[in-house]
Amino acid sequence: MINILYAVLSLGVLGGAFGLVLAFAAKKFAVEVDERQAAIEECLPGANCGGCGYAGCAAYASAVVSAGAPINVCVPGGNETAAQVASIMGVEAQETERCVALVKCSGTTGHMIKRFEYSGISDCFSAMRLGGGNGANGCKYGCLGFGSCVKTCPFGAIYLEDGIAHVDHEKCTGCMTCAKTCPKGIIIKVPYEADVTVACSSKDKGSVLRKYCDLGCLGCSICEKLCEYDAIHVEDGRAVIDYSKCKSCGQCAPKCPRKLIRDARLNTENE
Repeated sequence: MINILYAVLSLGVLGGAFGLVLAFAAKKFAVEVDERQAAIEECLPGANCGGCGYAGCAAYASAVVSAGAPINVCVPGGNETAAQVASIMGVEAQETERCVALVKCSGTTGHMIKRFEYSGISDCFSAMRLGGGNGANGCKYGCLGFGSCVKTCPFGAIYLEDGIAHVDHEKCTGCMTCAKTCPKGIIIKVPYEADVTVACSSKDKGSVLRKYCDLGCLGCSICEKLCEYDAIHVEDGRAVIDYSKCKSCGQCAPKCPRKLIRDARLNTENE
């Protein structure tokens, strides 16, 4: 009985000694954290989406305080968060333009020819491995429609409809997490205020594109000739908008023979 008591006391003494050593080490080698870092992290959305270019909100907050990272690169937080971070850092806030994601494909079910029926894993990367790396769709540039982007969007802003991905611009924060997961690389960033869009990524000539899609850009250049702001040009077989020049006048939209150029104000996509 006495031996047991001695063992318990010995363990107690050793435990207390080790505790004191650990407490001393924790205090001696503690890394001081700037209180501004905690304050910045507190005002960030906490999405850890990586849209700022850092591993997460904590990493971004640390970079702002210790490395002078820009205060206005939190995409989900937008200008409101930028203003809060600026206030904490004691600098002037700089407003940024809100941007959203756009899926550059219009090949919905019934408009895009399928080369074969795919019944494997419901994942864009898996589907693309078949058919020479192009997937089952007739268009090797278009959306595969298995929702890898949907699964990774931290804000639930992407959904599948009629065989392709669509973006809800009211929910989208422009973090572009979706773009990083699209194996086709057809999700781009556009200004939230941009009314006019061209949702096609095909680089094939019109004569080739007609064989597999009845909605894609033909590269006819009608839009290019109509634009008085030099904001739209045919590049690699498809119309591309330069949003730094585009005034969203919508003159190109009604003249597009495919109704592919969409103007949110004219609502041409529903004609």
